[in-house]
Amino acid sequence: MADTTDTTGTTGITGATGSTGTTAEPVDPAEWSCPAPLRDHPVVVMGHGGGGALSAELVEHLFVPAYGNETLAGLADSAALSLGGARLAFSTDSYVVRPLFFPGGCIGDLAVNGTVNDLAMSGARAAYLSCAFIIEEGTELSVVRRVAQAVGTAAEAAGVTVATGDTKVVDAGHGDGIFVNTAGIGLIPEGVDIRPQRAEPGDVVIVSGPIGMHGVAIMSVREGLEFGVEVCSDTAPLGGLVQAMLVAAPDLHALRDPTRGGLGTALNEIAAASGTGVVLDERALPVPEAVSAACGFLGLDPLYVANEGRLVAFVPRERAEAVLAAMRAHPQGAGAVVVGECVEDHPGMVVARTGFGGTRVVDLPLGEQLPRIC
Repeated sequence: MADTTDTTGTTGITGATGSTGTTAEPVDPAEWSCPAPLRDHPVVVMGHGGGGALSAELVEHLFVPAYGNETLAGLADSAALSLGGARLAFSTDSYVVRPLFFPGGCIGDLAVNGTVNDLAMSGARAAYLSCAFIIEEGTELSVVRRVAQAVGTAAEAAGVTVATGDTKVVDAGHGDGIFVNTAGIGLIPEGVDIRPQRAEPGDVVIVSGPIGMHGVAIMSVREGLEFGVEVCSDTAPLGGLVQAMLVAAPDLHALRDPTRGGLGTALNEIAAASGTGVVLDERALPVPEAVSAACGFLGLDPLYVANEGRLVAFVPRERAEAVLAAMRAHPQGAGAVVVGECVEDHPGMVVARTGFGGTRVVDLPLGEQLPRIC
């Protein structure tokens, strides 16, 4: 794993033919991928909410056919809409994180930052949010007040207005303190077209900073674990970072915030949507020492641990240095590093080159290593 203070901006990636120091060899999917089909569940299981293969199956085979429209079919972090001559981004998300408060944040700022970031992944400037609370009977009003204040503070920091909301109360034992839903709208600048489908061979893959911090922060509090150093959630708004990146490269191809399912899932989603192969250099991954130690102790892969203040960008190679410089000049991108590239080989698959000189397929996980982390 790379030291997160690395400032070289490269991982030995050269040319546009798909190499991270050496030429990427074609991978036979029949040899590398798991042949087991997704299981047919007659009921909803926790894995359906984990952001992995089961989540994708639920959305693609149940909800998309039920709603049936081209706008939804893109399955991006936010929908791009045309209205009155303007291009808008629209997104919604629900937050059920447990515990409500954790190192670095709480469910309130998480709900604001998560939706702001989903809008940012289409290049939009977030403008307005709705915020709905579902509160369990018996929850202390002081707790509700803390969460509401966190929503207000986070919205101000992100430059958005909470314009409408709703409150419902459910019987004791039929909730878990507080659930929050936010929806948001933002304006997509003219000429910006950021979609997972636009990633292409030759693109450089950049991660905005250290990964795995949010998931480890949640698990450490939930399970009462200590790892020598407190790991705090990375929850933060990314709209300003994306706008700085667009100044450097208005033709960014694809962005994703690797939340549930982590970086590994985000890379798989973009590879599948674009039909391009992705080569990942595991030695370049910015995994903090404390996160690495926690994952080793818990038997987790940092690639699949959730983040709430990071993004992964697919950038045309000729723009990569300018984008990297712009990211590192912004507080939310100070730890940005190149971690891989897109190639023509193994379309739709993510292949990692390990620190031992080997190669492994980074599959889409079936469910979630850490449930209810957002």
